[in-house]
Amino acid sequence: MPEMKRHCFVLQVRPDRLEEYKERHQQVWPDMLDALRQTGWRNYSLFLRRDGLLVGYVECDDFAASRAAMLEMEVNTRWQAEMREFFVGLEGAGADERMRPLEEVFHLE
Repeated sequence: MPEMKRHCFVLQVRPDRLEEYKERHQQVWPDMLDALRQTGWRNYSLFLRRDGLLVGYVECDDFAASRAAMLEMEVNTRWQAEMREFFVGLEGAGADERMRPLEEVFHLE
């Protein structure tokens, strides 16, 4: 079995949409949660700063493969279409297409 890896990414939420963005994440669709689990996303968290900086953390065996699998899920297509308006700089893409993993430079076991 491949070793689980930690992944982190950043995106920018529109500062005027922060409260609604947080509310939407209190009610993530059950089929979206199932899709994330089915495609290998584990221990997934989002952290939001007051200026809209969004930091995502997820554990999965293969981030690129898990992300690609999510891009194929119909529920993800619907979710991304609804959430796209909350982000800065996506140029018509979904947030899942624009997230780029950050390099891990330190980890305390």
